[in-house]
Amino acid sequence: MTKSVFGAMPTGEAVEKVVLTGGGLTASIITFGAVLQDLRLDGHDAPLVLGFENLADYLAHSPYFGATPGRCANRIGDGRFTLDGVDYQLELNEKGITHLHGGSDGMGRQNWMILDHGSNFVVMEVVDSDGRSGYPGTARIRATFSLKEGGVFSALYETVADKLTIANVCHHAYFNLDGRADILGHDLMIAADHYTPVDGRLIPTGEVRSVENTAFDFREMRPIRLDVEGDQFGYDHNFCLSSSRTAKRSVALARSVNSGVSMEVLTTEPGVQFYAGVYLDVSVPGLDGRRYGPYAGFCLETQIWPDAVNHAAFPTSVLRPGEVLRQETDYVFSKN
Repeated sequence: MTKSVFGAMPTGEAVEKVVLTGGGLTASIITFGAVLQDLRLDGHDAPLVLGFENLADYLAHSPYFGATPGRCANRIGDGRFTLDGVDYQLELNEKGITHLHGGSDGMGRQNWMILDHGSNFVVMEVVDSDGRSGYPGTARIRATFSLKEGGVFSALYETVADKLTIANVCHHAYFNLDGRADILGHDLMIAADHYTPVDGRLIPTGEVRSVENTAFDFREMRPIRLDVEGDQFGYDHNFCLSSSRTAKRSVALARSVNSGVSMEVLTTEPGVQFYAGVYLDVSVPGLDGRRYGPYAGFCLETQIWPDAVNHAAFPTSVLRPGEVLRQETDYVFSKN
């Protein structure tokens, strides 16, 4: 492992970078947002994730590239929820109408502290203070990133809080398995029989709908590319893997027919948000000078279903004092 200074926060606080190696992978992780800044697979030249070469571009241009968003990842409708009869209003940081990824200064934009590290792992922590963006209670979130034999990049998040609150932490890497300008040449499988339809704000309506005979049926491997009336279908939806957290199991498989690189996803989580990068349009170059336009990368955000606190039938995002929210995902890479 190597450790260096990647840049400085506006406050002057140093942002550190660690480089991990193991299992045929090399991962660069920075303390800003607990961001996976770069990921490489032996025998494959292009980066596997979208990112930037410097901190200034993360601060000004990043749509959560490689970040750890929270305290509650994804969207909360109207930024409102009720716990034990108490109403809470969160910051409306998305178009003034929804709360997204913990707010404008959420965990994905905070500078985390390194607690421990070795050649193939790093442990980071951030304290999310009581009242930040409107969340009740102080939460402590620990992230453990490790590289394991067989091409495994592992992300483990553990969250505790001192008051009744909500929490949902995910890994927000944008993947590209061949280095081409878009990921529409990738194939994808998601082991989900249902998905959650959304309204015009991308908030779940509360319905849990079958994927049968819809654009959301990825139960068998098929291309991400799907033209609907001349346009690519804009995926940014939650796929229902289970009704609650489970033992870690395989839930998705992506591969590029161009490079022969595959990525299997194993997780404990009940949902995965598949975002195909439709809104990407980054004005500055990314890793290796690459330009990131629409569909430059895709996300498979393993997590609790979006807006779960406002839907009694959804897996719960409520976290009580004394409980530990443990969310674990492995991304397993291989090349034919």
